[in-house]
Amino acid sequence: MMIHQPLPALSNSTKLLLFAPTFSHKLCRSFSAASPAHEMGSVKHTTPNAYNQRTQERVLEEESPRVSETTLPLKTSQGQAFPMGVSEVENGINFAIFSQHATAVTLCLSLPKREKLDWQDGGMIELPLDPRVNKTGDIWHICIEDLPRSEVLYGYRVDGPRDWHQGHRFDSSIVLIDPYAKLVEGRRHFGDASAKLSKFLGTYEFESLPFDWGDNYKLPNIPEKDLVIYEMNVRAFTVDESSGLDPEIRGSYLELGINAVELLPVFEFDEMEFQRRRNPRDHMVNTWGYSTINFFSPMSRYAGGGGGPLKASWEFKEMVKALHGAGIEVILDVVYNHTNEADDANPYTTSFRGIDNKVYYMVDGNGQLLNYAGCGTPSALVNCFLFTSLKNFFTSCNVGTYNSLLAIPSTTQRNTLNCNHPVVMELILDSLRHWVVEYHVDGFRFDLASVLCRGTDGSPLNAPPLIRAIAKDAILSRCKIIAEPWDCRGLYLVGKFPNWDRWAEWNGKYRDDLRKFIKGDPGMKGILATRISGSSDLYRVNKRKPYHSINFIIAHDGFTLYDMVSYNYKHNEANGEGGNDGCNDNFSWNCGFEGETDDASIKALRSRQMKNFHLALMVSQGTPMMLMGDEYGHTRYGNNNSYGHDTAINNFQWGQNDVTWHEDNWDNYDSKFLAFTLHDNNGADIYLAFNAHDFFVKVSLPPPPPKRQWFRVVDTNLESPDDIVPEGAAGTGSTYNLSPYSSILLEAK
Repeated sequence: MMIHQPLPALSNSTKLLLFAPTFSHKLCRSFSAASPAHEMGSVKHTTPNAYNQRTQERVLEEESPRVSETTLPLKTSQGQAFPMGVSEVENGINFAIFSQHATAVTLCLSLPKREKLDWQDGGMIELPLDPRVNKTGDIWHICIEDLPRSEVLYGYRVDGPRDWHQGHRFDSSIVLIDPYAKLVEGRRHFGDASAKLSKFLGTYEFESLPFDWGDNYKLPNIPEKDLVIYEMNVRAFTVDESSGLDPEIRGSYLELGINAVELLPVFEFDEMEFQRRRNPRDHMVNTWGYSTINFFSPMSRYAGGGGGPLKASWEFKEMVKALHGAGIEVILDVVYNHTNEADDANPYTTSFRGIDNKVYYMVDGNGQLLNYAGCGTPSALVNCFLFTSLKNFFTSCNVGTYNSLLAIPSTTQRNTLNCNHPVVMELILDSLRHWVVEYHVDGFRFDLASVLCRGTDGSPLNAPPLIRAIAKDAILSRCKIIAEPWDCRGLYLVGKFPNWDRWAEWNGKYRDDLRKFIKGDPGMKGILATRISGSSDLYRVNKRKPYHSINFIIAHDGFTLYDMVSYNYKHNEANGEGGNDGCNDNFSWNCGFEGETDDASIKALRSRQMKNFHLALMVSQGTPMMLMGDEYGHTRYGNNNSYGHDTAINNFQWGQNDVTWHEDNWDNYDSKFLAFTLHDNNGADIYLAFNAHDFFVKVSLPPPPPKRQWFRVVDTNLESPDDIVPEGAAGTGSTYNLSPYSSILLEAK
């Protein structure tokens, strides 16, 4: 079968749900927690001024909580420092949060089903924690008796030193998400512009029965040497109308037939972050998700029908269970190099920044944020680095008016997670373990993993503690761990990533060299041989194996496979940055014409080139990875940086013309015959028919494409060797008498 055909339909065996409400904090209730095991009395809460006028205006725009002096009795005790986050203990619900530099921490609760004190009205109870009672070391904690075991929303107000030059960013006017929240509640529907300023809070669930993984459930445990990875976006796979799914569940179902899927970020993120203020990208929606809000909670707006965080968690497990049942492993693309909280120029404080900025983020000697992740405004730098070697990195990318980004490091854009700080390192490890234990995922691909190889001051480390800890961790020992071995400030570690013989790498050199050879660049024959035979120049070290090279030609960012053979230049005008984002050097060739064409010879050449790329990928020593949509030739019309388009540019096109179903009897329960045609852009259509009846079915064949005729490739009723004829047997007419319990495959030639 042609490799560029889409999957024709969802099968029942692997059809599954993958996996959100708006907060308007207009009412706030405040209580004292000065001593253990006592009832709360009312205390008035005042909102301090923001740091400057711009930030103050932003806080007002987002409707900061206001004060109410209604009282409500709650019984508390001292609580315990571990485990972090929310846990159910013998005498109630325990809350624990780290902040080394905070001087005051207040737990904020919204109790559903208590008259009007629910999340919809924004009613919140506030419990200031007494550092003499509710603090152990740098961990603040409290236990509350008789709290509901589910549907409680919670967050924290945290106050502390206001000296920005010391790296602090405390602002007690903001209710913050617990970094260890296992579920996050926010807007319920993906891309809902009417709720773009919605709030996010943590929540928990202790009432539901444990998820039933099934008596016969087992992990696939596919050897690394046998992996074939399919990189995909959960939402984009089925959100398009052409999927044929109900609109309520589009973007939440998944069906595939390979042995590993690598999912673009599925941690909670705010897809509307570009629209919170005026900027060149305020027309876009973050569909890729590389802007994490919380490292423990599944993306709640991937729940079918706007079902919220608990449903998202449940459906994610259903997805993993079904994929495992089909022998498919689940690898998550994880972003531990930066978060959604942006920078000092346009802060979007939701959690870490307000809890303890100096601990969670890298700052310089003046307390300013360092940026090694390169994400934010604009996003060009990441894409530049993906498609250039270190040698030409600083000369090949047109960053327009954003040349200040090329400073090493930048202190004006975004943030960088302080990954090798002991507290942050443990947070990351706890997050990874959570996804393995709770959700049974099989591995992780670490975005811009070279950031994880930097010390707290940003300097590169030869033996990064976090990288070693991940490699040596007992719980993570069964997992595939894959590095994107570069960052956006020059730490290019392809073939040199600290690995402890465990870490695999995205092989960027494989990608570039394969592209150059197949498009016809001279002098590439020798290096092509090296890349196809396992990149021994990079991975023949210690106990590393060829499968530690993740071979790929196309990934989510950059050109699609079709666009790589159809465009010499990027066409990113729709992104709002004047075409300055994305990389200029893609090692692509348009085969003689820029963009779409009706020229049959150019289309045929492009089809051959795509097959050449795919063949080279599949025969190379190493672990192959392909991108969702490349199997049918998906186009983004030359946009090589499409992170912000929740449209057909990114969405898998199931395509009404890609498959024709020869059926008008779908509702006939007794019918056991099915026939369809898979269409090829170059006319090499494939016709398939299946007959499960106990009698012959005379099939009227559709006409083949112009100047072609049907050749029989498969007829399971015939004896060998006539049952399968790879070159095809001529002589098929306009009808075919299909035997009982048999099937045929015809190819148009």
